[in-house]
Amino acid sequence: MIKIISLSGLYCLLAFVSLGQNHSEKIYTLSNSHIIKTIEVQDGVLKTTQIENKSTGEKIPIHTKVEFQLRVSEGTDQPNTSETLSSVDFVLDRVLDNSPHRLTFLLKEKQGKMSVELTYTLDENEFYTRKFLKIKTEINLVLERIDLDVIDGGLVQPYQLKRITAQGPAQWKPGLGQPLFGQNTPIFMGIEFPASDNFVDSDQTAYCGYLWGKSLKAGDTYLTYSSVTGVGKDSDGLGKTFQAYIDNIRIRPLRLQVQYNSWFDYGQAVSKEKFITSVNKVHQELVINRGVPPLNAYVIDDGWQDIHADWSDEVWKINEKFDMDFSGSFEKMRTVDSNLGLWLSPGLLFGAQPAAKPLGRQGFEILGNWMSIAGPKYMGLLEKRMLDLTLQGVTYFKLDGIFGHLNIREFELDGSDYGLPKMPQLDTDGLSPSDSLLNDAKYDALKTYYLVAGTEKLIEIFKQQHQINPEVYIVISNGAYLSPWWLMYVDAVWMINAGDAAGGSSRTEELVYRDGVYYDTWIKEKTQYPMNSLFNHEPKKTKTGESKEDFFNYLMMNLSRGTGFVELYLKTQELSEVDWDVLAEGLKWVHHAFPYFKYIQMHGGDPNKQEVYGYSGWNDKGGYISFHNPNKSSYKKYKIKLDENLIHHKNKVSYRLIPIIGELLNKNSIVHSGDLLELELAPGEILIWEFQKVE
Repeated sequence: MIKIISLSGLYCLLAFVSLGQNHSEKIYTLSNSHIIKTIEVQDGVLKTTQIENKSTGEKIPIHTKVEFQLRVSEGTDQPNTSETLSSVDFVLDRVLDNSPHRLTFLLKEKQGKMSVELTYTLDENEFYTRKFLKIKTEINLVLERIDLDVIDGGLVQPYQLKRITAQGPAQWKPGLGQPLFGQNTPIFMGIEFPASDNFVDSDQTAYCGYLWGKSLKAGDTYLTYSSVTGVGKDSDGLGKTFQAYIDNIRIRPLRLQVQYNSWFDYGQAVSKEKFITSVNKVHQELVINRGVPPLNAYVIDDGWQDIHADWSDEVWKINEKFDMDFSGSFEKMRTVDSNLGLWLSPGLLFGAQPAAKPLGRQGFEILGNWMSIAGPKYMGLLEKRMLDLTLQGVTYFKLDGIFGHLNIREFELDGSDYGLPKMPQLDTDGLSPSDSLLNDAKYDALKTYYLVAGTEKLIEIFKQQHQINPEVYIVISNGAYLSPWWLMYVDAVWMINAGDAAGGSSRTEELVYRDGVYYDTWIKEKTQYPMNSLFNHEPKKTKTGESKEDFFNYLMMNLSRGTGFVELYLKTQELSEVDWDVLAEGLKWVHHAFPYFKYIQMHGGDPNKQEVYGYSGWNDKGGYISFHNPNKSSYKKYKIKLDENLIHHKNKVSYRLIPIIGELLNKNSIVHSGDLLELELAPGEILIWEFQKVE
């Protein structure tokens, strides 16, 4: 519901016409059962002043410095020409939309440089509001940065690291696309764009915006991405609230995706015949013999592409090892009630570097040793190929090396020929796109411009794939950055700063390696991204011979991380009957436990310090908790409370405790919300308990 109120009390709703008249002060509100947003107009200038959280009854003052600000210039290469225009430089002309869930104001810049349509929206059942701008410029300019919210205090940046690097293992940690949280109140803010730059500066001023850096000519219009402001029930549960918001806006609902991938089976030596052999083996052992539901996809990884062909008319051509239209592979998918998936590297980083140099010589946008993700000519080719493959029936895409890889990141240093911002004042002449000197923070803006442009190109492809097939499943792998707003376009994102294969000489060490990255990412860095939509490149089974218990414990602990994306990396011809038994048991549990994956969190200490840790997944009907003592020589005592932060229930609830791995606690099969569980884990021990709600 929208209310229009005159502070003077002289005007009623029916008499109100427009703030473009001589009304010096007005208040507007957007309201529903969750939230009330108050916008004040004083002397023609708009400002958000308050958010009322109806769940808590709290009226949160919003200390808005300016309602929005735009940094414009004659060019990113001409820094002395830049200026910042904010909402105080604009005056309200008239109200364009005054409907129950939408407000739109037309604002005119006082010197006539531009006009802005400022829109606020609030749907009836949402606990968050949106805001966006439609900018029309009357002069030629470069729009360098857009900030849709500038708040004076009260917000924090949960993500601890803000660093963009070009080179060096495990240093790729850009704080792009992370939200801001209320410091003492359950509120979140951000820009609905994966490459947004939301941050709090040293003066505690919060900015929700993004770098853009594109040219606009007089008469051009530009529609910004939306900012979002949401509220939750309490600060401790704000992460869960934010995840609920992400669930609402993701392009496709979270779903369980179980599939086989050929990489660990054959590497680049994969062929049609080998692939079909493995498909037959997996289907026979898991689906026919052991009753596992049919896999969602079988994936041909690196090795199907013809890197020696001329790619100037079509990229990612198929080599002679496969039918030229994958017809035989598609036919096999029909016999096993599944779908075909493909790996490819958008920038030709992996598996196709030999094709990059010839494309560069033919005028396509090359970036160092591979192709620019922001290059319109090359990305046009990639777009056509990915859409053609989607039309042909490929339902899964693994996109590898999006913006580089774990050890090296290459950035466009001069893409001005195809519309990217240029900054010659940084003196990048003679630097390669992966030069370690680019780790200096002074290059961050230039690198971010490239990431923004590349992200926009990829988003356009993903949106069109969804239009062709709403059920397509897309994963962006190595080289992606971990923003929750990617889920507006894809289904899962690679877990940043981790290698393909978990290192270690034992299953315990493999778990500790991967779980250590989880701990760093979610506990130490407080990254806001749902674990259930993660690509972690596991589980892996490439040889037989380990005990059934060791493999089962590894597999189940792995699956308890709660990702809905389960890609099997197998040596299919080397596995024993026992190995297949274990895989089948684990996959059946995943299908059973998947409803619990709605909210996944990590608990406990640091795996790298040999502290007890684990994962928990929960819904309204129950959940599970996993525990791992990574110490190979010492018993470890551990306590965990079944409180609201863990099980997401305020009311008293009873659960039947069912052991998945390990014995029951004190042989007691019934526990209650609020109970404190105390246990002792043997060296290397893994426990997984399921909690079924007693009705």
